[in-house]
Amino acid sequence: MVGASGLTLALDASTYVGTVAVLRDGVVVAARDARMRGEHEERLMPAVLAALADARAVPRDVARVVCGEGPGSFTSMRIAAAIAKGIAHGAGAPLYAVSSLVLVVAGAEPPLPAGQYVAALDAMRGERYAQRVSVHPDGRITLDGPSTLAATAELAASGLRVIGPLETESCAPHARGVARLLEMALAAPVDLDAWEPSYGRLAEAQVRWEAVHGRPLGGP
Repeated sequence: MVGASGLTLALDASTYVGTVAVLRDGVVVAARDARMRGEHEERLMPAVLAALADARAVPRDVARVVCGEGPGSFTSMRIAAAIAKGIAHGAGAPLYAVSSLVLVVAGAEPPLPAGQYVAALDAMRGERYAQRVSVHPDGRITLDGPSTLAATAELAASGLRVIGPLETESCAPHARGVARLLEMALAAPVDLDAWEPSYGRLAEAQVRWEAVHGRPLGGP
């Protein structure tokens, strides 16, 4: 694993609120957020610059970038990915990706007590993206199997401790959670040219287009 010394820029935009955190030697020293929907201007990049300024840094000071990879909002995640790639390229820094579902648990403030959770994000169409996550007594956070797509009603009736922006235990993913996930997040950098977020499912516009035309977008 790459060490976490120096400046880490973390960002996530899997929901309609984008979040930014700046870590120095693995400790959060600045954080910002920005609304991603219904705005007349792009606000995530200004939030990134403001968080770096709060940490008395500029983009070229960044040693590594960590971006929430989704699943989540198609447009918001594309904006976050473009910013993450641009800063990583400009600073000559590696780019890492971490599940936005895990950031629901890891980014909770105050930190969640030890236990088992199901992190959930809206998948629309009456479904949730879900990921079982364990918080250990020593603060470690681990995944309990792969993420799934579950019916909202089914998840609510499961008896599991569900946490997410739209759940009874309300908590949204936050980039500051990267501080608790450094070993997981920095396991291996992604390919800067080829990496794309994991959207979870096709964008609604693409679904409608394919329904009208009766074939996959980009297909023969």
